[in-house]
Amino acid sequence: MTRTGVSGVLQRVSLGMFTVAAVAFISGAIVAVLADPGTRIAAAVSGILCVAALELAWIRVGSVRHRTPVVSLPILAVPALVPVLPGQAIIGVVMCGILLLRLLESRRITVAVYSSGLAGVGCMVYFLIDWLLGQFGAAALPAAAAASAGYVLFVLALEVVRMHLLNAPADRGGRLFVSPVRLAALLVTVAALTMFSVHWISAGLPTPGEGRTSIQTAVGTLLGSLAAAVIVIVVRSAWNMRGRLNGLVVGSSILSGTRSVDSLADALCQTAAAAVGVQSIALQPGPAEAGAIGVPVTFTPGEPQFLVARRDPMDGAFSGVDRHALQALAATAELAGKARQNVAGLTAKANTDPLTGLPNYGAFQEALDTINSTRSDTEAIAVLFMDLDDFKRLNDTCGHQVGDEVLRVLGQRLRQAVRPHDVVARVGGDEFVIILTRLATLDEATAIAQTILRASAAPLAVGTESFTPSLSIGVAFSAVIETDIAALVHDADHSMLMVKKRRRRGSTDGVASINVSGHRSSRLNATVARAIDENQLQLAYQPIVSLVTGRIWAFEALLRYVDPELGAISPPSLVEKAKSLGRFDKLTRQVAEKAMAAAAEFRLVEPGIICITVNVEAEQLAPERLGVFAENLNSRYPEILLCLELNERSAARVSAQIREQADRLREVGILIALDDYGSEDSSVDSLVRVPMDILKIDRSLVDDLADVRQREVLTALQSFGDKLEYSMIVEGVENEYMAGELARLGIRSAQGFHFGVPKGFTETVDRLDEFGAKAVLPASASPALAPITPHATVTPS
Repeated sequence: MTRTGVSGVLQRVSLGMFTVAAVAFISGAIVAVLADPGTRIAAAVSGILCVAALELAWIRVGSVRHRTPVVSLPILAVPALVPVLPGQAIIGVVMCGILLLRLLESRRITVAVYSSGLAGVGCMVYFLIDWLLGQFGAAALPAAAAASAGYVLFVLALEVVRMHLLNAPADRGGRLFVSPVRLAALLVTVAALTMFSVHWISAGLPTPGEGRTSIQTAVGTLLGSLAAAVIVIVVRSAWNMRGRLNGLVVGSSILSGTRSVDSLADALCQTAAAAVGVQSIALQPGPAEAGAIGVPVTFTPGEPQFLVARRDPMDGAFSGVDRHALQALAATAELAGKARQNVAGLTAKANTDPLTGLPNYGAFQEALDTINSTRSDTEAIAVLFMDLDDFKRLNDTCGHQVGDEVLRVLGQRLRQAVRPHDVVARVGGDEFVIILTRLATLDEATAIAQTILRASAAPLAVGTESFTPSLSIGVAFSAVIETDIAALVHDADHSMLMVKKRRRRGSTDGVASINVSGHRSSRLNATVARAIDENQLQLAYQPIVSLVTGRIWAFEALLRYVDPELGAISPPSLVEKAKSLGRFDKLTRQVAEKAMAAAAEFRLVEPGIICITVNVEAEQLAPERLGVFAENLNSRYPEILLCLELNERSAARVSAQIREQADRLREVGILIALDDYGSEDSSVDSLVRVPMDILKIDRSLVDDLADVRQREVLTALQSFGDKLEYSMIVEGVENEYMAGELARLGIRSAQGFHFGVPKGFTETVDRLDEFGAKAVLPASASPALAPITPHATVTPS
């Protein structure tokens, strides 16, 4: 029999047994109370109320919400009832209180029967242990304490079995299912409270007045326990409400900033799970089942869905506040989806030439940037800049209506003359541009230009007029990824103007209608290629500090290079050139190897240095690029944590395969960080789409900490990170005031000029040797923030 079948049989059997027990014990309690109503009704009613409150004041014995068991403590009401009611009646009172509470709270008879039956069986264990210890001569106080501890362990054991049988395995982030520290604290607390109750019942309540009856003492003890339980419930509710508000703030921000409609569903589920605090939340076509809550949400007209939240039934039923939180997030997601759809429609309209239906100049530029940056190292492209000859004379002679028709037909001919993966755009009145992709040689680009010239030259009849289009074409060919793609367009335009000049000199042949530019990359290519091939790149190291301990615990490795002839080359230029030359992965390997070796040296000087961070792009995590290399490098330095920082632009388009690879790297001990969160290029949905251990906050979110909005956003992000189990580092901390304000907000790690400008390897070792891991250097030792020595760094990254 499968696990599901076994759990189903056990569930039905246990519910049947618990139902019989509930009927028997509750009926027995009613009979016992009615046998002496004058003295027992007050105690029974107080007991039921106290048991209900104690049932609500449950305690979690694991550290992961909704993925570890909880234990309630109705057993604390039992000692107060012992002098008034027989044992069977006490068990009935406990079961009755829990049964009524669960029916009112969850409206699920199965949950109510299971909860009351579990507590009833636990009470029987309590009485059994207490009787056995009494037979061996144990005193009343330690016997009751041991019996209450036995109750907790017995109920916890049944809950662990139930959760393993009924619930799917859950990711607890490596934390234990049951925390030994929490369990020990719970057992000690329950034992102490039980002994207090037994003592008060026998010696009287520690309150003014004398001559109380056993009934009065029992009721007083129960009311005291009730008051304590209510306080616990109120405090926990306030804490949960704060968490929900933080979740709503961050969740609304994430949903509002999600860039694509496709990613809204994932973002909604992730943010709703954090805001409501549930183990499982998903979108499904039908409404929620019993015990779950669901709200309707529609991303695509005519395709309604339900956002359904589920949690373990023993964690308590959902409240109206939970439902309102889901409704708020669902409404925000719907509005964000409609906004994105509207923006997409407006963007398409704004990027389309209304006359020809072709992309306009803005769309052409965006397409060219994308094609250039995403092409492989072996793929060439070409830009063809075209001008329709004598178009002004046609307009002046035949009118604008004829001219517009000629442009429409010419646009169609151009589109039909090129290949499906090429791009045709109208960029001006009579100017068209074509991007030829997937080229191998310049001759291939020239041949396609000849085809375009022939296809466009067929006579065109417009009404009673006949017109033969003639094009001047400039060609600019690029064999490598360009760092300045605008130069390619400029060269194609310039080549087209050269055709115009030749035409004015009287040339009319087809060859003269096409001019090929002599475009080539600058000598910067050779400089960067040589620096990478000869491993000449330098690194600077900036400290990352703990605001809690005031000490450095990590460094970020930053790329630097100064060429003897060209001077300082900025890190972005180095990276872009490395990409265009097909050496980007090689550059990153060199940086990572130097950084890890340096970190090992730093640790020899200061053992508190445990981590080094290196900037990479998300696509580089693939095993065939840097994934396997990173694993091997990490294994060579077991005492150092390697952290790979993903920049926002690459993280915005991360694929499912890259997310799986990121999880794989995290499993072998490599940290993943999301860098510059909050910058202009920041994608908010990266928070829920990118697996990470560290979130690095951009300086733009902390440039005015006097602004309450910045402080609230930081607090909410810190709370969100605590729930999703990632750390947070704030960048751009430039003075003592900023560091102090961040510490007061609960931020635990920071980075910035206040703690040190990026320095070379030797200077960093000297600092650690002289000052240790101190986060802030003495004023006399702190360098100015102005120019950094050329051999150490060029520009802050």
